[in-house]
Amino acid sequence: MGSRAPRRGARSAAPLHFHWPEYLIEAWALGSFMISAGVFTALLESPRSWVAQAVVSPFLRRALIGLAMGGTAAGIIYSPWGRRSGAHMNPAVTLTFLRLGKIPAADAGLYILFQTVGGLAGVLITVALLGSTFTVPPVHYVVTVPGPAGILPALAGELTIAAILMAMILLVSNAPAIAHLTGLFSGLCIAAFVTFEAPLSGFGMNPARTLASALPSGTWTAFWIYLFAPPAGMLLAGEAVRAARGPASVRCCKLHHRSSRPCLFCGQRDQPTEPATPTS
Repeated sequence: MGSRAPRRGARSAAPLHFHWPEYLIEAWALGSFMISAGVFTALLESPRSWVAQAVVSPFLRRALIGLAMGGTAAGIIYSPWGRRSGAHMNPAVTLTFLRLGKIPAADAGLYILFQTVGGLAGVLITVALLGSTFTVPPVHYVVTVPGPAGILPALAGELTIAAILMAMILLVSNAPAIAHLTGLFSGLCIAAFVTFEAPLSGFGMNPARTLASALPSGTWTAFWIYLFAPPAGMLLAGEAVRAARGPASVRCCKLHHRSSRPCLFCGQRDQPTEPATPTS
């Protein structure tokens, strides 16, 4: 007998058997993002880099890093692999969709595990590629720590950017006319946050991303902020959107929902690659 796709009611019975490609994709996604963040930060901030020496404005360097990181995130979201897993790349995003009932708990737990492992792998790969250029200040493993203003502004900044990003994802991805722009808007949000908010908190917004830098660097300064604020901000945004628009307003947990294959989570196929052949 040929293999069959699992019935919808069986999704949580053996998630690793059915969904391991999606878990690996989540690891790849955050790992790729961390490599990009490390390489571009080293290029634009390390005193050893001629680019950093040429771009004298700290604001301009930060804006260029933001554009690079935002472009990387958008590319991952729109990639075939990103479309398959939903391109969460962030435990706070996954937890919010779990709260909204759009991803089974077993899948959510394994998404978070693989995101964490992938983020750490991305940092370690960057260490191997760049060595001390990446590990010593000012790049220093791209750790996220509060800026000169202190802990409270960092906490407020992390809560704010997390809430803004999640509200945007839920509103845009569920508006049919502009849903295809979710990845673009996500990239623009990240670029803006790196440019304008990073001086407050270092731009964490992702517990797995912060942990990936903290473990090899040994830098745990105010780590609780980056563990607490991103999920809190995103969960608050999710509750606000659900209260304002109703539970049915959130269709699925994918950021970009165009694919030729049925969606793992909602079962819908949005955009066939070729017209269906009439049956006789």
